[in-house]
Amino acid sequence: MSISHEQIDDYLTRYAATMTDLDAESAADLWTTPGLIADDRFSGVLESREAMVQGLKQSYPLYQKLGLHSVGYELLDQNHLTGLLVLIRVRWEFFDAAGELLTDSAAYYLLRSEEAGLRATVCVQTDDAEKLQALATSRGIELTPPSE
Repeated sequence: MSISHEQIDDYLTRYAATMTDLDAESAADLWTTPGLIADDRFSGVLESREAMVQGLKQSYPLYQKLGLHSVGYELLDQNHLTGLLVLIRVRWEFFDAAGELLTDSAAYYLLRSEEAGLRATVCVQTDDAEKLQALATSRGIELTPPSE
């Protein structure tokens, strides 16, 4: 049985809510372990649920400093690889308390259908570093570069 558009939409709605609520525990429940996150500068494997929670929590102070109040999304593409795997491209939209768009970013997620529902196995972030840097610069906030 194939993964439906409704299942993907439900997954993204729940994921956006966890980012809005800065709820790392619930966000980690939407991932398999190990989970892989990659972008132009970094690739990391989060081997346990605890590591996933900790990794997610690390970004929350920056989101708060930048004025993040809520998160929305637009599903841009979906490619069903097997009956249980789908590769999606999503545009996350980050809003301030007035509902104004702060920035957006695009990412690919490899989702797997499991007994408990869809879970991300891999995330490839395509432009978040540049867009977060531009937002931080526009607000006079210095971002700490990742340690090597």
